[in-house]
Parts: sequence; structure tokens; C-alpha cells
Amino acid sequence: MKLPENLIQKLENRKQNNSLRKLPSFNNLVDFSSNDYIGFSKSEFIFKQAHHYLIENEIIQNGATGSRLISGNHSLYQIAEAFITEFHDAESALIFNSGYDANAGFFSAVPQRNDVILYDELSHASIRDGIVMSNAKSYKFNHNDFEDLERLILKFPDTNIYIVTETVFSMDGDSPNLEELVKLSEKYNCYLVVDEAHTLGVFGDKGEGLTQYLQLHNRIFARIMTFGKGLGCHGAVVLGSPELTEYLVNFARSFIYTTGLSPHSVATILVAYQHLEIEKETINELRQNIVFFNQQKNLLGLKPMFVRSKSAIQSAIIPGNENVKRIAQQLQDKGFDVKAILSPTVPEGQERLRFCIHSYNSQEEISQILGLLRDFVF
Repeated sequence: MKLPENLIQKLENRKQNNSLRKLPSFNNLVDFSSNDYIGFSKSEFIFKQAHHYLIENEIIQNGATGSRLISGNHSLYQIAEAFITEFHDAESALIFNSGYDANAGFFSAVPQRNDVILYDELSHASIRDGIVMSNAKSYKFNHNDFEDLERLILKFPDTNIYIVTETVFSMDGDSPNLEELVKLSEKYNCYLVVDEAHTLGVFGDKGEGLTQYLQLHNRIFARIMTFGKGLGCHGAVVLGSPELTEYLVNFARSFIYTTGLSPHSVATILVAYQHLEIEKETINELRQNIVFFNQQKNLLGLKPMFVRSKSAIQSAIIPGNENVKRIAQQLQDKGFDVKAILSPTVPEGQERLRFCIHSYNSQEEISQILGLLRDFVF
């Protein structure tokens, strides 16, 4: 059956704007595009250890068989959640099927009709989608601008206010001043919620994330960690009080009305966390590569192009969908997998190449790709 005409027109508009998305093919290019920051998705040890754990504990089951509230709450969930709770020095942990499910479930369920959500304007789509589903009123504040945030807070006295941000923003790679943000939330008795998707495995002595590394985690209402990036597997967890966990089990629709993760998926999460606790060398290699990347872009005169970032995400602003796609293709033709981020994913004029740094990138590869970028741009 033919697609409705109005949907065909939307696709045509994307084509005309040079912003039509297509699924990429698998390639063997040098990886500067994935979120596999410390290489856990490629870890043979984690792969074999997860399988061994299932066999050793006689867990021979391919699927969860149902939602966690019906038949899918297999024993591995309790073991993994207990380990994650201790690892993150949290009171309680609740695993969701994905980062999207965690954000959609949390924000659609927790803030209530008479509450207010104040969120950073660059918050991830999953956060924004959850907010859209909420009955609370919501307002965005300027990116990492806490004067603007405080201005909004003062508009809503005697109101439950949820402040929402990310510890590392997925498109810019930058971070807010978390110490200042925590103080501001405490000053006005707000509920601070942070998405730590891009800090797990990257920040901290054992990759525990930025708020924990800064010893601010016990002053935050909820932390949302996702496993598809630094942990190299799939799923997410919401960290908070036992009462928050109980509430989400009862009211988060993305948790309630979906089949649970398979035992193999949860075993992989558990083993990856166990490995993260002892894997200091790989995390250190990532940090060294981030420092080297920043040094090289400065030496090559590329610093003005890049958003300031000390994370594994480094974004070079190259305005125009056609322009940034052309340079991305040139880099790919030279053997480097780096992706163009187009509008409307980012605002028009803010199109960019998004470089993801990994522990397994060599310094030679970093020098080569930045040298090519300079040649193609200038």
C-alpha cells in the first residue's frame, strides 16, 4: 500500500534539504563514530564471561518471557541491580530496557500536573519526549546558563521543580558546572535529575560517572545511566531512593508494559560492570587520547572549529548539511569512520562532524584524521 501523500511530501522535504537519513552499512573503517569509548562492546573477555556466568548458574533461557511485573523478573535482575547500587554508591537501582525507555519512563511518570520541569535546551530527544508525555509544565533554559535557570525558578514559588541536565551533552561533548548546579537546586529545594549516558566508563577512577567522581551524587535526586555507550552493551538504570524505585515500578509505563531484558543481556550488564570496576588501564588510555586529540587540534589550528570539550565527544562545527556531508565522505574515503550530524538533529547552522574518541584509537590515527580535516576544510 502506498504511503500517504503528506508523508511522501515530508520525505521529499528531507531530500531537498539534504537531510534525509539512511541506515549506514557496516564498514571496517577506523572508528571515530561509535560510543564504544573503552572498547567493551568488542571485549572477548566480557562476551565469554557472560556466557560462562549463565552456564555456571544453570540459566539456560533465551528470553525474559514477559514484563518484569508478570514473569520476566528473573533472578539476574536482583543480582545486577544490587551490584550496580553498590558500584554507584546509590540507595537503589532500577534497570530499564534502554536509555530511551529510562528517560521516557521517568519524565512521563514522576513530575505531576502541578509541577514544573526546567530542562537544558540541548537535552537529548529521549528526555524531551518523556517531558512531552508528562502532565507537568515544562520550560527550557539556555544551555548551561544558570542565571537563566534561576530566573525561571523564581517564577514558580511553592512549586515542585525538576531541573534536568546532562553531565556530558551528546552533540557538543561539553559539561555544565555541576557544583554550581547542585548548589542552585539545593538553594530552592528543587529536584535535580542528571543523564549520565556519556560519562559511564569515561569519568572517575573506575568509570563511575561524573557526579560520583565529583562526590556530588548523594545530593542529586536521580541519576540515569545508560549501558549502550561506555559499558558496551544495552539497557539503562535509574539511580535514586528506594521510594523512587518503588514509584517507577508502579507508574513508569515504559517499564511496566514491556518484556524484560533476556538473562543474557542482564548477565552482560553485570559482567561489564564487574570488569569496569577493575579496568583502570583502558580508562586511562581513553583519557590520554582525549588529551592528545585536544593538543593536536590546537597545534593544527583547528581549535576555533571545535566546541570546547574535555570528554570523549569532540564536535567540529561545519555549517550546512551539504558541506559537512561532503567532508565526512572525504574522511571516510581515506579510511576513517566519522559521521556528519545534520540539521534538524542540530540547529541549522550548527551542523558538525562528531568525533568520538576511544581507548583503542592510536595517536597516529588521531594525528592523521585531524591532519586530513585541516586539509579538507582550509
